[in-house]
Amino acid sequence: MKIKEIYELAVQKGIENDPRSKEVVLKLLEKEKKNFNDLKEDEKKEYDQDRLFNPYGDTRVLFGEPEQEVKCVLTGIDMEATEVLLADRLAARGQPVDLVIAHHPEGKAMAALYQVMKLQEDVLASFGVPINVAEGIMASRINEVKRGLLPLNHNRAVDAARLLDIPLICVHTAADNLVQNYLQNMINEEKPETLDELVKVIKNIPEYAEAVKYNAGPVIVVGSKEKRAGRVMVDMTGGTSGSEDAYAKLAVAGVGTLVVMHIGEKHRKEAEKNHINVIIAGHMASDSLGMNLFLDELTQRGVEVIPCSGLLRFERKE
Repeated sequence: MKIKEIYELAVQKGIENDPRSKEVVLKLLEKEKKNFNDLKEDEKKEYDQDRLFNPYGDTRVLFGEPEQEVKCVLTGIDMEATEVLLADRLAARGQPVDLVIAHHPEGKAMAALYQVMKLQEDVLASFGVPINVAEGIMASRINEVKRGLLPLNHNRAVDAARLLDIPLICVHTAADNLVQNYLQNMINEEKPETLDELVKVIKNIPEYAEAVKYNAGPVIVVGSKEKRAGRVMVDMTGGTSGSEDAYAKLAVAGVGTLVVMHIGEKHRKEAEKNHINVIIAGHMASDSLGMNLFLDELTQRGVEVIPCSGLLRFERKE
C-alpha cells in the first residue's frame, strides 16, 4: 500500500464508524467545501485542504511522500521521538520500517485536536440531550482545550521523523470511532443487567483481558458490582474529555452507566453526584482495540505490522 492509501483508508473507516452516521459526516464535509470556496485567495493559502475530505483534524500524514510504498509499519499508542529512533534502530538491525503510525496525535494534528470535539455534541444528542444544550455545554470546554494546546511543543516527533527520513502519520479519532462503535454494539447486543455483568462483557474482549494482566483492566469507579447498569453509554471518541456539565443532562436523559477510556476526578465526582455509574474500561486497552480494528485492514492488504508503545496487538481474521 501507499502512504496516501493507508491515510485514506483510516479516514474511510472513521467515517463509516462515526457515531453521527455517514450521511451526517458527508453533509458536514459538503459544508466545509462551501466554506472553503467562500474564502479569499490569501485565506485559502493558509487553509488545510485535507479538511475537505477528512473530518478528523487529529488524523493526518505528518511527514512523508504520499506515493511511497509501505510494506512494514511500526505502530503504537504514543509514537514520539523515542519511537521514531526505535524505527531507525530496527532498520539498522535489518528490519526496515517504511512508516510509523501513531495513535495519539502529534504535530499539526495535536494542535487541531479541539476540532474533533464537536463530535461529542452529537453523541450527547443521540442519548437524549437536546442538541442546543449539548452545543452549549461543549462550547466552553472546546475553547478550554484549544487554549491548552497553544503552548505545547507539537512538532518534536515530526522533526525527528524528518531528520531521520522516516514517514509518520497519526490515526486518532478515526480509530476511536472504531472502538466506540464496536463496544456500543456489543453492549447493546449482550444487554448486561448489572455493573458486574457489564465488566465481564468488556473483559471478554482480548485487549481488555490482556490489560487485566498489567493491572490496567476494566474497573468500576462509580457504583458497585450489584448495581443495575440501566442504559449504557460508551464514551470513547471525540478527541478528549468533554464537559463536566454533561452528567446532569445525561442523568435526566436516562443514562445509567458510562463506559469510558479514562475519567478525571472532577468528572468522576460530577457523575457520582448525578448517580451515573462509571466504568473505566482502560485507556491503552481501548486505544489498542480501535487501532487493531484498523490495523487488521492493513494486514489483510499485505502490510506487516510491528506493535510497540503500549499497543496490545490482537488480530481479528475474517
